[in-house]
Amino acid sequence: MRRRHLLATPALALASRAGAQAAYPDRPISLVVPFLAGGSTDIAARIMAERMPAHLGPNTRIVVENRAGAGGSVGAEWVRHRPADGYTLLLGSASALGTNPAALPQTTPYDPVEDFSAIAMVGGGPIVLIVPQASRWQTARQLLDDVKANPGKYTWATSGAGGIGHLAGEYMKLVAGGPGAPLQAEHVPYRGGSAVMEALAKGEVDYSLEVLASTAPHMRDGLSRGLAVTSLRRHPLFPEVPTLDEIGLTGFEIITWNALVAPKGLAPEIATTLSGAVRAALADGSVGRRMAAAGVDPAEPTTPESTRAFLVRERDKFRDIVRRAGVQLGR
Repeated sequence: MRRRHLLATPALALASRAGAQAAYPDRPISLVVPFLAGGSTDIAARIMAERMPAHLGPNTRIVVENRAGAGGSVGAEWVRHRPADGYTLLLGSASALGTNPAALPQTTPYDPVEDFSAIAMVGGGPIVLIVPQASRWQTARQLLDDVKANPGKYTWATSGAGGIGHLAGEYMKLVAGGPGAPLQAEHVPYRGGSAVMEALAKGEVDYSLEVLASTAPHMRDGLSRGLAVTSLRRHPLFPEVPTLDEIGLTGFEIITWNALVAPKGLAPEIATTLSGAVRAALADGSVGRRMAAAGVDPAEPTTPESTRAFLVRERDKFRDIVRRAGVQLGR
């Protein structure tokens, strides 16, 4: 009897460990937002923190934690060094996991793909080429032709050097100018989208490339005018605004996005569980409406594998833009 008991002990121990693994999550999950509260990424995170737990098991709780700084890099770097146990997650952005590593390598000490475990895409949206309401430019083509004819005469604003708006603007100048002859205009970085839109409304700069979440209220109120969006399809909020692809910049596409990731080494089964919870939450129509109101279009269903592939493409695309445009920041 004692021998049978001893032989059974390892099997019981294995079963106990398997049961413990299957119990994930058994304590609160921290969802880090690498920006201040109130922005589109923060709003999306809080919606997901509210709706994902129902799909992760009874008594699951997700707590949003804001760790802002350096365009999202501070929060991303903090998450990178946490245990890969599924209890610390990052809702990364196109800046934190895309443009910053490409344009600011000295101050962004991580690889957005290799140093994190991809889980799921949460949302995204276009960037808007926007001008003051009083601008004489009525179309994006007029703006681009004028900038081309007057090198260095005009100024354009973004919410930060090295950010998604900055690299989108550099890419637009490359494509619109043609091989070896990018358009020339002076980039003026501001601290955040609200500062950009205020400067634009006052006529302090000639144009801007800014995310939809920042531009939409000004466009609705008639303070500024959108001339084009950087997605391949027009946005349903402003169907009258064409795409850059439509006006002649064939294939132009740069969008902002939010991806859920964890520290490198997350167990595949936990990544799959979390990815499924994201998909289930986004399938709720009310979630989509609330996110859209914050300027974030809900993502199509993704998996950890497809999310990683997306991050690889974005990383490589932004690195290529930085190289071709000769962007040198933080070097």
